[in-house]
Amino acid sequence: MSTPAAPDVDVRAVTEAEFADWIKAVQLGFLRPPVVSEQYTRDLRANSDLGRVLAGFDDGRCVATYRSFAQELTVPGGAALPVSAVSAVTVAPTHRRRGLLTRMMAADLAAARERGEVASTLIAAEYPIYGRYGFGPATWLTEWEIDVARAGLDPKWSRPADGGRIDLVSPADAAKIGTEVFEQFRPTRAGAISRDRRWWDLATGASRRDGPWTEPFFAVYRTTDGDPAGLVAYTADDRWSDAKLSENTATVQGLIGLTPEADRALWHYLCSIDWIRRVRTGYRAPDDLLPHYLPNPRAAGIVTHADFLWLRLLDVVRALEARTYAAEGALVLEIEDESGPAGGRYLLEANPAGASCTPTTRTAELTLHIRELSSLYLGDQSATRLLALDRLTEERPGAAAHLDTLFRTNARPWCPDMF
Repeated sequence: MSTPAAPDVDVRAVTEAEFADWIKAVQLGFLRPPVVSEQYTRDLRANSDLGRVLAGFDDGRCVATYRSFAQELTVPGGAALPVSAVSAVTVAPTHRRRGLLTRMMAADLAAARERGEVASTLIAAEYPIYGRYGFGPATWLTEWEIDVARAGLDPKWSRPADGGRIDLVSPADAAKIGTEVFEQFRPTRAGAISRDRRWWDLATGASRRDGPWTEPFFAVYRTTDGDPAGLVAYTADDRWSDAKLSENTATVQGLIGLTPEADRALWHYLCSIDWIRRVRTGYRAPDDLLPHYLPNPRAAGIVTHADFLWLRLLDVVRALEARTYAAEGALVLEIEDESGPAGGRYLLEANPAGASCTPTTRTAELTLHIRELSSLYLGDQSATRLLALDRLTEERPGAAAHLDTLFRTNARPWCPDMF
């Protein structure tokens, strides 16, 4: 439990004049050099609402940072939920355990609910921190490294077998085509989040973060009709053995396909590039079909498997009514939320087309904390597993299994993007 913040630490929104110092404090909090370029500062300021950029000031010095921004989150069924994305969370090592994050978090979550945002999202750098604020891990990721020589692919492969084609394109074209492809993809995958123009500028180099930059290669998959249906961005290193044998790795920055055919073609393309001996896939959904596109799936070895997008529901009624369900049924949920607005008892009446959720005085069938409901919401967690871990309570035997039946999804949720 954090101790109360010293009364002389002022937690509030930053002013225009304080923004540059706020960025330096963010850099220090993430153990990065504090000096950043003027261009980076201008770009971030242009994409920041100062009312949502918070800081803790001790005698005029910025010792804690926090920022949120508007985002959309795809939920099961394809609806886009308005949420508040949290980033740039730091507390200076000189001011730990004084409740600064608790104060910033409380202020921002209250403001998010007031704005009508249904939930809050973040990528947790450290696992233990955010559960106490009602967040739970809602998506997971897996990263593979493909040993091309062992994959078993046809060494003579030169184009997709379905009659489509793959074209290398410029960064500007990649931004245009990628936007079109991603906006078609986004409603199809729970866990996907919205991308604004700045996202594409950063991905293609039109805008720069501080630090080294290597321009990626961009390849587009087109159907037999010539329509773009997939895009991959990747870089390649330049490593050779003493015997003059290539040891190069292609590292995927992002790959989105609208169909299994597009996905398969782009992965086969990456594995067919001359001099490439390994392909690092980047962060993919844990149930990605990638290994099974290879004749030898063992050639894709897992190098990372971890939680990724964390979710905190703020409005239980709107959230549960926004998604669809795998079956028809009703369940009374007792939600505990001692530090937020989502607590209460709710009757969920669900079916494959949608749901109604209303406050109720009926006897609860399942009692759980908002962090557990947030983990369950996108369909990746199992209530039966949480029951076994003593992280929820069945008031009626079989209620956890009933919730799993309702919340089940055909594909695991996946968030392709860091923020």
